[in-house]
Amino acid sequence: MNLIFDFFLDPYREVPAFQIILEAIAFVFGILSVWYAKKENILVYPTGIVCTVITVYLLYINQYFGDMMMNVYYSIMSVYGWWNWSRKKENKYVVPISRTTKKEKQIGVLWFILTMIVTYIVYKGFGYPMHIPNYIDIVTSGIFFTAMWYMAVKKLENWTLWIIADLITIPLYAYRGLGMLSLQYLIFTILAIQGYFAWKEILNSNRQTA
Repeated sequence: MNLIFDFFLDPYREVPAFQIILEAIAFVFGILSVWYAKKENILVYPTGIVCTVITVYLLYINQYFGDMMMNVYYSIMSVYGWWNWSRKKENKYVVPISRTTKKEKQIGVLWFILTMIVTYIVYKGFGYPMHIPNYIDIVTSGIFFTAMWYMAVKKLENWTLWIIADLITIPLYAYRGLGMLSLQYLIFTILAIQGYFAWKEILNSNRQTA
């Protein structure tokens, strides 16, 4: 048990108090955001923006530029998703939960590849030495980018991508000594699995009533 506590506490012994507080706030709002997403609640976006803006700063000062760029993108995409989810026509929301089409799958693959290229360029542009965790970061960035876009347009497959990337990110952040964020992604994984089945049930229900 002491080993577990040491794992989470040791990396924070030399960290300024304000930084720990910010990470805790991002932790809470990040979980709230995924919880609201599971419920198809538009509050996923304002809570998500709070989390991502704080996380951008934390990742920047720790020089994790790939993850930082992803959170900048999350913040921008959250604004788009907020607008898209809130659109109404005749007092009915116009963006229902659906599955990706063949064209949307192709676009998703394109976003995945382009994101990895851009993330790699960002790392090189900052002159950051490349190690295995950074290449893993580049791959997860591509997955997260695509997942965020799929969520903004309410595609069921967004949850599958979140689950894959979250499972990769848990040990990655643990290796980096970011215990709180590693725990957060473990919770994200559990919520993403629940979110997949919740959205699938809504999708099947909508088909039956259509």
